[in-house]
Amino acid sequence: MSFKEDACDDFLNMFHSVKEKIRAFDGCNHLELLRDKNTPTIFITYSYWEDEEALESYRMSDLFRTTWAQTKTFFAAKPEAWSVEQEVVLG
Repeated sequence: MSFKEDACDDFLNMFHSVKEKIRAFDGCNHLELLRDKNTPTIFITYSYWEDEEALESYRMSDLFRTTWAQTKTFFAAKPEAWSVEQEVVLG
């Protein structure tokens, strides 16, 4: 997520106010916030969910809707999101 320079502190305050609620959401196994070393206005939320159903349940929740509505006001560019799988290395 790319944020307006003057909105980074507001985003961080908001994130820190909800992070424990997200971590406690049913199906969330891990949540952390990463910040780009070279472009400090870029952040990544990195989370592990039990399964796709748990993630979708979170995305439909009031917690997500209110958090996302506030987060969107801070964006400098359209956000990107990925769902990935850990690759299994054989051998």
